[in-house]
Amino acid sequence: MKPDLLYQIALSLVPNIGPVQAKILLQHCEAEEIFHAKKSFLENIEGIGPVRAAAIISFNDFSIAEEEIRFIEKYKIKPLFISDPDYPQRLLNCYDSPTLLYYKGEADLNASKIISIIGTRSHTEYARQVTEKLVKELASENITIISGLAYGVDAIAHKAALKNNLPTIGVLAHGLDQVYPPDHTGLAKDMVKNNGGLLTEFRSKTKPDKHNFPTRNRIVAGMSDATIVIETGIKGGSMITAEMANSYNKDVFAIPGKITDSKSAGCNYLIKNNKAVLLTDSAELLQLMGWQQTDKKKEKKAQREIFIELTKDERIIIDIIKEKDSVHIDEINIRSGISSSAVAAAILSLELQNVVLSLPGKLYRLA
Repeated sequence: MKPDLLYQIALSLVPNIGPVQAKILLQHCEAEEIFHAKKSFLENIEGIGPVRAAAIISFNDFSIAEEEIRFIEKYKIKPLFISDPDYPQRLLNCYDSPTLLYYKGEADLNASKIISIIGTRSHTEYARQVTEKLVKELASENITIISGLAYGVDAIAHKAALKNNLPTIGVLAHGLDQVYPPDHTGLAKDMVKNNGGLLTEFRSKTKPDKHNFPTRNRIVAGMSDATIVIETGIKGGSMITAEMANSYNKDVFAIPGKITDSKSAGCNYLIKNNKAVLLTDSAELLQLMGWQQTDKKKEKKAQREIFIELTKDERIIIDIIKEKDSVHIDEINIRSGISSSAVAAAILSLELQNVVLSLPGKLYRLA
């Protein structure tokens, strides 16, 4: 086990230090150094101040972190700190992403295509049919399916993914020492066994308290390329997740329903207010996300040459985009090592020079 894991876990336990503050601290020093730093140094960090600095200095519950390490080792759980290469890279662009995750499974958290499928717990037969049909149609695209392992649409999506041999990941609102709801214990085990996984930011013995679910939802939204809302009322966790996905500049899709059906009111609202794109089948999703490949595109990609003078930043971006038929803006930001503003400026320049084309879904490809 990594020697600095004790302090990484401890950082997540300090009162008044949430993910945002933790990331601010990590910009100045490593996790272990935070606990050995002087109070004067900590309280002068913007966003920390004297109260949070005092909480860090007075923290002494390292025994809880040690207990968690024993749990991790016993059950072969993989801790993923924010600097770990296996940490979900899409989350790095979310301001409130957790600094530490706990993962049990084999699915790639940084797969090239990841979607979240969400919806109401008290689903209709229409929602079941739509979800199963959608996942079945995506089976040949090697897309990873994420959801929350809850009753209703979540469970239908996970089961459909398993049936169609797609990796599926459940994001939990509690620790990995339990499964909630308990009825889904068998489903969770099947997901782990069949190239899927279970992911959470909560340590063991954390109960599935009500306030943990909206917190969990930001991971569902943040680590996906797109969020698909199958069926939901005007209020509830799915609406929260869709709102979060929009705040992260992620693509949101919604399945339309009857205007007289309260269980479709949320989807219809999202579509009506331009907070989600109307979706009726998988072909639309693949097209809008730029995930469709044709032989013509592949041939053009193989023959493409660029005879234009580019800046250093532009060349870095071009090298990334050349590797695939299309690349999401999040991947460009992560892999380029360039600031977001510099990436935006370089891409705009490349678009004006007709070198790069912008696609729906915040994707880019060579012109």
